[in-house]
Amino acid sequence: MKKIFFVLIVVTILFSCKSSISEVNYIIDKEFEIYKVANSKVTLVLFPCFPCDIENTKNEFPIIEEANKKGVSVILMNYNFKLYLKDSELQNLSKHFNSIFKNNKLSTDNVYIGGFSGGGNVTLLLSNYLIKEKNSIQPKGVFIVDSPVDLLGLYKVAEKNIISNFSSESVEEANWIIDTFNSEFGNPKDSISLYKKLSPYTLETNTISNLENLKNLKIRLYTEPDFDWWLKNRKNQKDEINSYFIEQLYNDLKIKGFQKIELINTKNKGYRADGTRHPHSWAIVDKENLLNWVLEKN
Repeated sequence: MKKIFFVLIVVTILFSCKSSISEVNYIIDKEFEIYKVANSKVTLVLFPCFPCDIENTKNEFPIIEEANKKGVSVILMNYNFKLYLKDSELQNLSKHFNSIFKNNKLSTDNVYIGGFSGGGNVTLLLSNYLIKEKNSIQPKGVFIVDSPVDLLGLYKVAEKNIISNFSSESVEEANWIIDTFNSEFGNPKDSISLYKKLSPYTLETNTISNLENLKNLKIRLYTEPDFDWWLKNRKNQKDEINSYFIEQLYNDLKIKGFQKIELINTKNKGYRADGTRHPHSWAIVDKENLLNWVLEKN
């Protein structure tokens, strides 16, 4: 009798596990990974930081299992090494986006797009383009995580970081920014036209032309303004970090009629997966709260 009871328990457990696993369809590609839920309520697309990849996103922001349990399908993109998108890149990425959804039979009814750092810039620019071009994929909401939204501001901060020569990491990054931007856009002292054209936001001129089509979307801007950390570790002032530019963007968008926008300033949540304290991290996003937000009806 005990043996029969044990077998029944094992069969029940195996059947339950099989049923649970079968609800999620895993699609792995070198450019993306899809975790598709049966009867999906929302499709959540995540872009990595510059120069991160899918594995980094999974490690630093383990949201897939929790999302799937709530009926949210997840697409992890490997599209990286981008802080801005030229017209040709927007066209190609939007076509790639369409093919991912079409070929894998993903619903486009409730699409939310988000990204960390440079991935947030990609999120904003791509989403604005999709709406502008009346693409078949029309995102319902977007979010960014401590993104360098102002390229002109980023250039000027890089100049200061080189002069201060305080952090080798900051100096290395700053030299790359100066060299790359001078090559791509030219020195802003000569002209800032290309900076305004390709940047999500330009504080100096209050330019939001690359975001104006997002006006009716739900928008979240996540950042952790730990000024003491940045001063101690990078010798950056309050007006030289991503948080400052993101807050100015929030204020400008509110002034210009964006009603569904939230600025989420966190405190002491920024930690990397290895336990290192860093306010510039995926971890500042509360995963459960984010999932509830994407599942909310407009």
